[in-house]
Amino acid sequence: MPRTLPVLALAGLVLTASLAAVAPAHAAPGQGRAPSPASTCALDDGRTTLTIPSGGLDRTVVVHVPESAGTRAAPLVLDLHGSNSTPAEQLTRSQLDRTADREGFIVAAPQGALPAAAGFVWNVPNTATDVAGAPDDEAFLQDVIDTLVDAGCVDERRVYAAGYSGGGRMVSQFACDNPTAVAAIAPVAGLRAGAPLAVDGGLAPDPATCAPGDGVPVITFNGTADPVNPFVGGGAAYWGYGALAASERWADLNGCHTVKESRVSENVTLTDHRGCPGNAAVRQYVIAGGGHTWPGGNAAAFPGAGVTTTEISANDLMWDFFEQRRTR
Repeated sequence: MPRTLPVLALAGLVLTASLAAVAPAHAAPGQGRAPSPASTCALDDGRTTLTIPSGGLDRTVVVHVPESAGTRAAPLVLDLHGSNSTPAEQLTRSQLDRTADREGFIVAAPQGALPAAAGFVWNVPNTATDVAGAPDDEAFLQDVIDTLVDAGCVDERRVYAAGYSGGGRMVSQFACDNPTAVAAIAPVAGLRAGAPLAVDGGLAPDPATCAPGDGVPVITFNGTADPVNPFVGGGAAYWGYGALAASERWADLNGCHTVKESRVSENVTLTDHRGCPGNAAVRQYVIAGGGHTWPGGNAAAFPGAGVTTTEISANDLMWDFFEQRRTR
């Protein structure tokens, strides 16, 4: 039965839009639901705030539909905020809505489950923020995807997920547990490959907490001077192992056979894990001296987080990576 979702315009004007067949179907991605290439998205162009039922709660997601999306089901990029943040703040930081206007994909910035002092935190499984009895944020992300597919807006074979900091950790775990839900992921300053596990006096990704079975393409960005999620590891209990250990674990999970390292610019290097079945490459950009920031993003939106490089654009690189991938 179709649901009527309240749509709240960001300017404060309250509207009501009936989205046909909007109830999440929970079909496995790629099964039972073929997006119509001629379908018309039930959302207007521009930014809209949707309230989506999930787990018995009304959850919030800010959606940006570019005029260039036209009438065909478009690609979707989820853009998850960091801890103690909000969807609007995340769009200000990443500026993925600007990239969407140029490239013709839809951006959806969902809101985490757990209230915090300055915003919201994601309920990431297997971490310190995995609160007993808290809303299931993995189910919520799937509900966001299903809602936008069923509304005729999104091509379910072209769903991608980016996230900053805690949002990157959430995206990572979502891919661990739901590898066929997304065609690729792009954690920024937050890639994980499962919970930290004590091994030989150090910490490593726990294989029991990330066993996707299917390869998930990964593009990720890390600064060597990240003061929040240290590049070499340590920091908060949820972090533990370093950024290289996370990418190398994903390369193992994806069955990659070769690796190539190259210098992209004066302060940026690329480690590219290749030869991965299903085009599930793992690509890691490392910014020497880079902070807890979004490369090429809004530097003013990262106070006290260190250097925001302009030598590369995370948005451009991730979109180029996403465009080449579909769910099978």
